[in-house]
Amino acid sequence: MGGPASALAPTVVMKFGGTSVADADRIRSAARRIVAAKEEGKRVVAVLSARGQTTDELISMAYEVTPRPHPREMDMLLSTGERISCALASMVINDLGHEAVSLTGSQAGIVTDTTHTKARIIDVRTDRIESLLAEGRIVLVAGFQGTSASIRGEGGEYEIHGNVTTLGRGGSDTTAVAIAAALGADVCEIYTDVAGVYSADPHIVPNARKLAAVSFEEMLEMSASGARVLQLRSVEYARNHGVRLHCRSSFDDGPGTFVLGEDETMERPLITAITHSTGDARVTLTQLPDRPGVAGRVLTALADANVNVDMIIQNEPESEGHSADMSFTVPREDLDSAREALEPLIPELGMGGIATDVNMGKVSLVGAGMRTHPGVAAKTFTVLGDAGVNIEMISTSPIKISCVVREDDVETAVRELHRAFELGEDAVRREDPRGDHRPVVS
Repeated sequence: MGGPASALAPTVVMKFGGTSVADADRIRSAARRIVAAKEEGKRVVAVLSARGQTTDELISMAYEVTPRPHPREMDMLLSTGERISCALASMVINDLGHEAVSLTGSQAGIVTDTTHTKARIIDVRTDRIESLLAEGRIVLVAGFQGTSASIRGEGGEYEIHGNVTTLGRGGSDTTAVAIAAALGADVCEIYTDVAGVYSADPHIVPNARKLAAVSFEEMLEMSASGARVLQLRSVEYARNHGVRLHCRSSFDDGPGTFVLGEDETMERPLITAITHSTGDARVTLTQLPDRPGVAGRVLTALADANVNVDMIIQNEPESEGHSADMSFTVPREDLDSAREALEPLIPELGMGGIATDVNMGKVSLVGAGMRTHPGVAAKTFTVLGDAGVNIEMISTSPIKISCVVREDDVETAVRELHRAFELGEDAVRREDPRGDHRPVVS
């Protein structure tokens, strides 16, 4: 089958995660979904992740031969997992009677900066994809990867170096969204092992409610706070380029969760979801000198090391001339990089030292209705206190409250907050226009 495709045909980008292509049966199932979309008259691009635990296995291989894998060679190694998935799925699609072509990230025109293992996309050159779609082909793109380039001048021009780069964990989501944006796709479908976005992790809260739709703003806060359904950068990219997302299950045909613009979402729930993470570490810098510019110097060193800082607390000195302490959280996998970046500052700034704690977790409440309901914070802290959960750090935004707690307390905190704000399948708190916030049956 195949033949030239009409440029007026709807375009869909379908992304399949690692669990969706974990074995031969699941690859065949994904291929049938891709073919079904093609037979509906759509132009189809599919972005595939590495199979199952392949990426973890590749990382283990690297550490079997060296304690400090070179970042460039690490990208060369890690990029192979997605290529395997694409080649295998393409074989199945061809057996099903359709013409499919698998492309690496660089062949698909994914251009990134030069930061190995955490590259950012700077351009998507879709000429080759467009040409293949026009011929009626199904295009499969290896996610999570691209080719490096350096920016020249202020006009956005760049020079391609041609080194393989990877986008970091979850980067296949960003690949799919970037391609959807460049093609002007009607929708970007993200297929995972869950049926959509839930009001909490169903493994922790069995009666968690699947959400029909969430706003980009809410999804950004949820992804940043530990929701693993969609990668943060992919949601950010989708919002900035107006790409409609549909997060759905690889294993059934039911609708999932749409991620839409603020003007497209009708509901304004008080609390949309409770999210959590257990991959955080806390860094405390002791006896910082009491003078301007110290915090800026610390955060610049971390930024230069490509370490993302989340919550920050600095204790004011008790009196003039006394030093302050500064605490912040970083992803646990970045802790070694953070320490290496900060240790040279101990003599330079004259600070006391660096203390770390890897047994930290984070629990967050996200909801657009918080803007007009001042009692959420008070209730949150009361619920956690009653549950015996000690809050060690707090961060807020207009639609989010995040609390750093001990890792062992995370699941208790999630369950108690989900129960207290009545987010289960049978009811959800929505913002009432009269200001009366009461449970409304779904």
